[in-house]
Amino acid sequence: MNRKILAVLGVCLAFALVSSSCGSDDSGGNPEATAGFNGTTIKVGIINDFSGPAAIIGGPLQAGVATYYEWVNSQGGIGGKYPVELVEADSTYNPSVAVQAYNDMKDEIALVGNLFGTPVVTALLESLKEDGLMAVPASLDSAWVRESNLIPWGAPYQIQVINGIDWWLNEGGGSTDQVYCSLIQDDPYGEAGQAGLDWIAPKVGITISETARYVSGDTDFSAQVGQLQGAGCEVVWLTALPSAVGPIGGAAAGAGYAPTWIGQSPVWINAFAASALAPYLQANLIIIGEGGTWGDSSMSGAVAMIERMATYAPDQEPDYYFAAGYVMAMAGAGVLEQAVTNGDLSREGILQASTQASIDFEGLSGDYQYGPVGKRQPSISNTIFRVNPEVPNGVEAAVVGYESEYASDYDF
Repeated sequence: MNRKILAVLGVCLAFALVSSSCGSDDSGGNPEATAGFNGTTIKVGIINDFSGPAAIIGGPLQAGVATYYEWVNSQGGIGGKYPVELVEADSTYNPSVAVQAYNDMKDEIALVGNLFGTPVVTALLESLKEDGLMAVPASLDSAWVRESNLIPWGAPYQIQVINGIDWWLNEGGGSTDQVYCSLIQDDPYGEAGQAGLDWIAPKVGITISETARYVSGDTDFSAQVGQLQGAGCEVVWLTALPSAVGPIGGAAAGAGYAPTWIGQSPVWINAFAASALAPYLQANLIIIGEGGTWGDSSMSGAVAMIERMATYAPDQEPDYYFAAGYVMAMAGAGVLEQAVTNGDLSREGILQASTQASIDFEGLSGDYQYGPVGKRQPSISNTIFRVNPEVPNGVEAAVVGYESEYASDYDF
């Protein structure tokens, strides 16, 4: 066997976990130059919060995206020969700023590989459709499942709520006799969590007695905490950014208020584990998310991710959002790999590839069946995390792969 054939086989093996097929020359031929692809390099756009209220998530999130693509480039690039160049912009978690950033880059990119924030995705969705561009959302709203211009991943926020409440009642020690409430960010992100809560409540026999809201950027949560405490809330569903979780927890602890807080995945940051708030959160906070305990050697994907982080992001600390960004890049690269296999990196070609790609997230996120948009099947299982300051990123998986009996009934 000659060296050229061996090299091609090596690339196919390297990408076996990303795509179900390999080798564009055998199928569609070499892709022609097009928007975001000059014949040699694929440009992937990044619209991320680098300096706004969610930057503490955005930093490690983008480090995960960049690490995966750097590893892809070390293998020769997408299809073994087309390296990826990232085009980055700071949205500041502001939809208006994000729209301008998108307009500035849209003509030079093939794909948006990190579109961060439910409000930002919502603001840009129509533009993506008009321009024929695809994006990987750093957001898990169930609304994205049926959007042809998005490449969603993970169990949607609504499923996180369904699994979280069901787990609490069946395995976590909860009771239908408790008083259930919610505290949510007053925007599409918060409403996604509330939608899941309103859906699951009657099915499991609970009533949502009170809903408190806050605006992104708020720093004083005494009113919301007082509202929940006054209503006698014993279990509070929390849909908030970490920048709000700290002062929420501080206000609650200061008021002597200690309900069980159950939060969807973006509520946690590592800094909490080393803070004065750690004992309160360890006693009262449950987090519903993806993946497993950091460094779990039983997950091949986790082992590979940590090895690549050491190579391409050596200064990065263990972080839940690094893993999320890494998974997002797996999704984007998987679709681009399929497009190269098809020999078509045009926007129409990438859209078509998204209906054909088969992507293995190697345990870092739940299985997601792509295919035609109307037949997509997102993951409907989650990991239940407890706060443990002794583990590298401060959270430890109590249950991996929890799936409520109701999750499969949710209509996407």
